Amino acid sequence: MTIASLLEPVTGKPGPARLDNASDWMQGRTLYGGASALVAFTMAQRAFPDLPPLRAAQIGFVAPIGEEIELSAEIVREGRNVTQIRSEIRNEKGVALTAFWLFAAEREANALRPADPPENWPGAPSDNAPAMQGQGPSFIQNNFELRFGQSKDADHGATIRRWARLTEEHDLDPVSKLVLMGDVMPPGAMRIMQRMGPISSINWSFNVLDPHTQSDGGWYLAENASQHADAGYSSERLRMWDTNGRQVLDGLQCVAVFG
Repeated sequence: MTIASLLEPVTGKPGPARLDNASDWMQGRTLYGGASALVAFTMAQRAFPDLPPLRAAQIGFVAPIGEEIELSAEIVREGRNVTQIRSEIRNEKGVALTAFWLFAAEREANALRPADPPENWPGAPSDNAPAMQGQGPSFIQNNFELRFGQSKDADHGATIRRWARLTEEHDLDPVSKLVLMGDVMPPGAMRIMQRMGPISSINWSFNVLDPHTQSDGGWYLAENASQHADAGYSSERLRMWDTNGRQVLDGLQCVAVFG
């Protein structure tokens, strides 16, 4: 299923929609988190055209998302520079995803501080070996090319870092691509699990640092790092950099760790 066909049922008008052949984007029994977030983001964009760039988002993954859904979007507040929108995806049982989007026009900077460069820069994607070939959930095998972003055999604690890009030629705007790709890595807590078991993203909050990003070859370095894991949950920091080492996305996520 192409990205365009996944988003084609999202018209911007509230009501039922059917994501035909969504199987290419499934993660277990639900739509992959980045794809479901993109559906909700596209709903907000198409319901309210001519929005300023997206600067931040808060997403709650409430329940599994399949083919039969219902979409809605509403403006919560519209100011001179900032527009805040809530969009939701519902299934037959109720809310499956709720998202809060903050769109904001650019202003003259009164504070300047570039994001810190990543530690232990792995080199260009071409300098790193392919990763997860023939492995991982179907949405990765069908839609992403991954390369290692950290030395393969070293102990990296609770951090997972990979180069990633979409394999499909697409017409996504830069922010939509970040939304789709930003949740592609498994949680860093997977590296420190004492027993293998299921994991599930509960939420995802992120800030867009560069809404106009254009990274060489479509590659981004994605990193998930557990900041604290206990009692069946992990607090994760999610970051993405372009091929020049500029950070483009900064996020947090709560992950349920089962088993």
